[in-house]
Amino acid sequence: MNNSGSTRVNFERQLRRIQRDVLRMGALVENSFWLARQALFERDLEAPNRIAVQDKQIDQLYRQIEQDCVTLIALQSPVAQDLRLLSALMQLVRDLERIGDYAEDLGEIAVRLFPYPPPAQMAQMKLMCDRCRAMLAMSLAALSDLDAESGLEIKERDDAVDLDYETLYSSLAEQTNVQGVIEPIILMVLIIRHLERMADHATNIGKRVAYVVTGQR
Repeated sequence: MNNSGSTRVNFERQLRRIQRDVLRMGALVENSFWLARQALFERDLEAPNRIAVQDKQIDQLYRQIEQDCVTLIALQSPVAQDLRLLSALMQLVRDLERIGDYAEDLGEIAVRLFPYPPPAQMAQMKLMCDRCRAMLAMSLAALSDLDAESGLEIKERDDAVDLDYETLYSSLAEQTNVQGVIEPIILMVLIIRHLERMADHATNIGKRVAYVVTGQR
C-alpha cells in the first residue's frame, strides 16, 4: 500500500474512533437524562449523585472528542465531506454536553423539590420529559445510522414540547391565592425551561446529522 493509501486508512480509523466516542458520550447523556427523570418523578434521591459522577465522564469525553477532531483536521487535511463530518461532530458534542448539564441541574432541582407535596402539574411535566427523552433517543439513533430523514423529523416533535412548555408555564404563572412558600412554583418553572432547552439541543443534533449526510443546512 502506498503512503497516500496508508494515510487514508489511518485517517478513517481515527475518524471511526471519534464517532464511537461520540456515541458513547451520547449513551452517557441519555442515561443521565433517565436518572434525572427518576429523581424528579420517582423521587429517587440517589440518582442526582450518580448524575454528578457521570457528568464528569461526559465532560472528559467532550474535551477529548473536541481535541481529537482538531488534531485530525490539523494533521490530516481532510477532504470536504470529512471536514463537514468533523466540524458537525464538534458542534454536536456541545449539544450533548449541554443536555448532560441540564440533566444534572434537574437532579439538583429534584432534591430541592422533594420536601414539598407532589404538584398538580407533575403528570403533565412527566409527559413533557418523556417527549424530550424520546427526541434525544431519536437524535442518537439518527447519528448512529447517519439518517438525515430521521434527523429532520425531530423538529416536528419539538413543536409538541414547545406547546407543553407554554401550557405548563401558563398553569404555573397564572395561579392565584398561592399559600405558603412559592419555591415549588419557581422550581417547576425551571424544570420545564430546562426540558424545553434539552429538546432544542436534541433538535440541533438531528439537524447536524442531516447536514453531515446532505451538506445542506
